[in-house]
Amino acid sequence: MRVSIHKQISNPEQFKQQLLSWSQQFREIVFLDSNSYPQEYSSFDFILAVDAFTSLKTDFQNAFDDLKQYQQTTKDWLFGYLSYDLKNDTEDLSSANFDGLDFPDLFFFQPKKIFLLKGDQLEIKYLFLCDDEVEDDFDEIVQTQNDSFVTLSDPGASGEVQQRISKDLYIEKVNKMLEHIHIGDMYEANFCMEFFAENAEINPLEKFQKLNTISQAPFSVFFKNNKQYLLSASPERYLKKVGENVISQPIKGTSKRSSDPVEDENSKQFLESDSKERAENIMITDLVRNDLSHTAQKGSVEVVELCKIYSFLQVHQMISTITSKVDPQYSAVDVLKTTFPMGSMTGAPKISVMKIIENLEETKRGLYSGAVGYFTPEGDFDFNVVIRSILYNQENKYVSFSVGSAITSLSDPEKEYEECLLKAKAMHEVLQ
Repeated sequence: MRVSIHKQISNPEQFKQQLLSWSQQFREIVFLDSNSYPQEYSSFDFILAVDAFTSLKTDFQNAFDDLKQYQQTTKDWLFGYLSYDLKNDTEDLSSANFDGLDFPDLFFFQPKKIFLLKGDQLEIKYLFLCDDEVEDDFDEIVQTQNDSFVTLSDPGASGEVQQRISKDLYIEKVNKMLEHIHIGDMYEANFCMEFFAENAEINPLEKFQKLNTISQAPFSVFFKNNKQYLLSASPERYLKKVGENVISQPIKGTSKRSSDPVEDENSKQFLESDSKERAENIMITDLVRNDLSHTAQKGSVEVVELCKIYSFLQVHQMISTITSKVDPQYSAVDVLKTTFPMGSMTGAPKISVMKIIENLEETKRGLYSGAVGYFTPEGDFDFNVVIRSILYNQENKYVSFSVGSAITSLSDPEKEYEECLLKAKAMHEVLQ
């Protein structure tokens, strides 16, 4: 199926930038970068997959069944995404909100060319039909000038970034959610709003590099499908499977970083002891435990870390880690289907929350709060949560990014609004 070639790379950081620049010639690109973030469950420092040999593109109807069939028949590396609106496949739900991006609900491809780096060890995996191109490609990559920061003329998004929901309307909507909480329709919900620019022409690679530089997140993605782009600086893992082991790491709880070490430490301590943030996190941890139990061996679901604080360049985050062992009767796609959309981007109880947020949000989420990742030939996988991300449709010149926060009975609408602006900061900065 694939030839596998190993090389030692003397300057991995430089090679990564050269590889990313070289990849821009292809119609399909998935670049996954852990940015050397210290994490226990990482398999690679980065992966690049380009050039579809086969692909699957579909709307939400029977999407998981189609993906299962595609994954089980190719038995190869597959890269792509699940959009949030696949919820309409698993539950009796619908999406009628505005969609300026117009991406397919699901897209996966089988790449001709894959590069995987761990430390200074590079593995190149090419399909047999193009394995004679390995050395020529490698020479081309190492000769690539990584000058995208310098020479690209990029006036930024030429359209002005606007907010889909005004502050007053946001507060009004959060108050409606609080009413739902007080009458017992739900306990917690992730409520999102969109920022967008029309008639926007941006250079996706340059914007990704800027976003990645100021965030250095462990689940960063540069994704391209022809004219559709995702530039993601996600700090959150949705789900990973290795053998029978499954791991989920939901984020709930955010506080801001400060350049003053004392202030920064205080912000971190405050987050750690904040009863509202802890309650949010524990509720979602419980939801993830329940989701994983659908495909788990009896008694194998475990919370291995609860409400642990992790620090990123832009923010401190509260993260829990839940693991399980898959019952052999379930496939890789079954595990995804029974846990999707992820609890951190929905709320509890999941189905009623999804109905309520669909009514109150103004934008179809699409790929935002979906997941990007890959399957291996053995049926293992790793997916992020698409947050802190810029989406761009080059064809209709539409740029979009969304942010959200968790609404609970303790929420103060003003503070939730401030949290959304804090999360939007990096994307705003990049698009200015």
